[in-house]
Amino acid sequence: MFLQTVVADGQAELRFIEEMKARAEETRGDIEETVRRIMDDVRVRGMEAVEEYSKRYDKVKPFIVGREVIDRACAGCDPELRKTLEQAAENIRDYHEKMLAKSWQYERAPGAVLGQMVRGMHKVGLYVPGGTAAYPSSVLMSAIPAKVAGVEELVIVTPPTENLSVEVLTAARIAGVDTIIAVGGTQAIAALAYGAGFIPRVDKIVGPGNAYVAAAKKLAFGMVDIDMIAGPSEVLVIADHTANPSYVAADLLSQAEHDRLASAVLLTDSMAQAQAISAEMERQAKALPRWEIIRDSVRNYGCAIVFEDLKDACRMANTVAPEHLEIVTANPRELLPYITDAGAVFLGQYSPEPLGDYMAGPSHVLPTSGTARFFSPLSTDTFLKKTSVIEYSRGQLEALSGGIIQLAQAEKLDAHANAVRIRFSEEG
Repeated sequence: MFLQTVVADGQAELRFIEEMKARAEETRGDIEETVRRIMDDVRVRGMEAVEEYSKRYDKVKPFIVGREVIDRACAGCDPELRKTLEQAAENIRDYHEKMLAKSWQYERAPGAVLGQMVRGMHKVGLYVPGGTAAYPSSVLMSAIPAKVAGVEELVIVTPPTENLSVEVLTAARIAGVDTIIAVGGTQAIAALAYGAGFIPRVDKIVGPGNAYVAAAKKLAFGMVDIDMIAGPSEVLVIADHTANPSYVAADLLSQAEHDRLASAVLLTDSMAQAQAISAEMERQAKALPRWEIIRDSVRNYGCAIVFEDLKDACRMANTVAPEHLEIVTANPRELLPYITDAGAVFLGQYSPEPLGDYMAGPSHVLPTSGTARFFSPLSTDTFLKKTSVIEYSRGQLEALSGGIIQLAQAEKLDAHANAVRIRFSEEG
């Protein structure tokens, strides 16, 4: 069959999970030392080093994209596409405005006020791939949550190709990006992390990139924050006998076409359904332009696993912790409580994964390679910093002073104890 199919036995599915997660390592390769050398050079020599690497790899020095260039791009963008980008932007903004965390405080007792200040970051850098991997939707999905969160300055860095993507520049204008700088690769990440000439040092770097960009973000973490280290795309579909095989097949293929390391997994309680979906995948795939990529992706990282009970399928889904999880069953919300680990969940026949990629509103920047166990999707939270606020009166502090002093002394931190004791002594 086009989609390799096995019956769950406790071992087959575990082997597949191990193989799927191991594929993320293939994207890294032996590049970290090269990336470290470039980043150290940029840290020491700043813009001089950035310009050298840009001329070596991109044949041009970095430059700020002027307003007139962006104006021409917006004017030259297909009007219907621009309208679609604006509609997507409206949906993304609407969703993230509703989830935006606010500052808060409460009075625990008279004279004891506690709270939290929630503020957007000062500066954020957004990496946008260039060339054939230029995705205006990703600009919207990253930039709009940042602006809704209140980020003061949002800077895009993107490789300096001969003709910058009209669609990307238009999306950046729609999203309210402040500055666009034509610089790419490791040197772009290093410049954002350390600051270099007209490239500002930022508080956080987000956005996808190739293996060099991913390694650079990993090394930059600690000097700046990052969103996540993105791995290959993946979709996992839980389907019962009521699912339309054509729909499920199309959804699985929508991820398999990304690249040869993408993963498309079907979990079902029906062998007949698995076979029907596999046949439909093959029929549809052969008519698609990226047929060879799909074929290799499905052969190496695609699988259908047949379970007796879909609750067991949910348990496997949690072990995989997929980037995208579709539940295409007669009553998908019945299974939703059993799902604990996934980047995004799509419910029902008419909630395909591309809906989330482009139009629904939640960001499509999602954790991959099992990291949904501890990472969350990009959102306004990604761009917020939170500060605790504590205000006590003399009486409220005195009521707790004995306990504070006792704990400080137990930890042999006498100055801590004295900072409270002195306020209630004659010396104070």
